Amino acid sequence: MDVELAQSEAVYAHYLDHQQDRVRARLMYGVLAARIRPVVRFTSRDRLVRTVRSGKPLLIAANHVSQRDPLVLAAAGFRSPIRPRIGHLRVLAKDELFEDPEQRRKIDTLGGIPVFRPKDHGVRAAAEAGRQMFGVCVERMVRGDSIAVFPEGTCNEGDVTRLQKLGTGIGHIAYRALKAGVDVSLVSAGIAYPDDGDRARPRVTFGEPVVLAGFKDETPAALTRIIQGDLQGVVDEVSRVAARA
Repeated sequence: MDVELAQSEAVYAHYLDHQQDRVRARLMYGVLAARIRPVVRFTSRDRLVRTVRSGKPLLIAANHVSQRDPLVLAAAGFRSPIRPRIGHLRVLAKDELFEDPEQRRKIDTLGGIPVFRPKDHGVRAAAEAGRQMFGVCVERMVRGDSIAVFPEGTCNEGDVTRLQKLGTGIGHIAYRALKAGVDVSLVSAGIAYPDDGDRARPRVTFGEPVVLAGFKDETPAALTRIIQGDLQGVVDEVSRVAARA
């Protein structure tokens, strides 16, 4: 089955139940961690450890400053308390990454779920696929999986220390998950690259988990603003760390 907008219903029916090989997933994440060697920091490592051990789903939001970001986030996840979630961690990725069969196998192993972005397919054409994607994310979280999102939607080509305005997709995922009774915690991840050339090790900071149940009566737009504020705080921190590198 090809990952195409015209057959989005079949695509999302597949990814609703798709399960990557967990052993291969851990191996692949481990290889990325060894190759990329990100410097990983935490706002509150103890809180993150307790949240992961609780077994409750995570909604991981990361800024987007480079095409390397998904690999860097995977490597950082392996070097963090999030490692036990590998194999039960789904990552939203643009649909074009699923076109090449070999690359798709790798993305599938990493836990990818395709996203048909409005900027690539038009707002109207992508709207129904977006609703289907939200449904898959929520159902996966109901089953205990965690979801990682780059909610800016595209690489930041301006001031990388300031988030672009987030799309409301992540707010819709959080809103629907809360309405479905999922006790989800937000974990913001800030990514930065020191200005030391290609050999510089990327910096990743994981923020303190935020229990979203306290915001269950908020709208998707309000939840998006809450997520934007928390993620910006973590981006501020990782930017300071990268500047000192």
